[in-house]
Amino acid sequence: MAAEPVLPVLAIEDLQVRYRTGDDELLAVAGLSLAIRKGESFGLVGESGCGKSSVAMAIMRHLGPRGRIAGGRVLFRGTDLAGLPEAELRRLRGKRIAMIYQDAMAALNPSMRIGNQLAEVLQELGGLDAPAIRARVLAMLESVGIADPAGTAGRYPHQVSGGQAQRAVIAMAFLAEPDLLLLDEPTTALDVSVEAQVMTLLEEMRSTRGTTVLFISHNLGLVRRMCDTVGVMYAGQIVERGPASLILAAASHPYARGLLAC
Repeated sequence: MAAEPVLPVLAIEDLQVRYRTGDDELLAVAGLSLAIRKGESFGLVGESGCGKSSVAMAIMRHLGPRGRIAGGRVLFRGTDLAGLPEAELRRLRGKRIAMIYQDAMAALNPSMRIGNQLAEVLQELGGLDAPAIRARVLAMLESVGIADPAGTAGRYPHQVSGGQAQRAVIAMAFLAEPDLLLLDEPTTALDVSVEAQVMTLLEEMRSTRGTTVLFISHNLGLVRRMCDTVGVMYAGQIVERGPASLILAAASHPYARGLLAC
């Protein structure tokens, strides 16, 4: 008997995302499809406004009151997230699907100390007592380049810099050790040395846990380093895709060539 095919960790089929603008609607994602297997890293590149972040927000169902999934399916291990009840979706977020947002301050709760926000991730996962949770939180903050982990853990988001907030959000996502990690311009606020530390941590997660990654970035150097496959996005659609080494060296679509030339 032939073995059943292994489902991709993430499969997006003909996704359409619309946003209300007054009495009209804007089509931000226009029939996008992609699939990412376990342990694979897929890079999504394109100019600002092409719909990259809307794809990630649709996966998390964080499109806000004006946004909606207008068509298609978003499958996580075969389960359609687009139609999943909110309670079931909450159980997946953070534990099996995590996202590192471009705007770190918007991703952090302003009324909670940073350490408590990270500790919540481990409390939800269970299996650790309070001292072990604190030790894990401080170790993870240190691993993403925060020089004073204990001090940072005791501060509120408004009391740290943008770069420190971004590192805290990255640490939060890594703590969960998710099956699927969505990264939306994750290193924009970081200096080069911390960026290298974070990328090394991400590579370790992929190699040790088989973490699947959707990597959204303007930084083609990072995409070349991190991604197996690249999709070039234009006007809400993927206009070219293929192995990262091939696409970034010799794209064939006119827009993709222009993007790389920039």
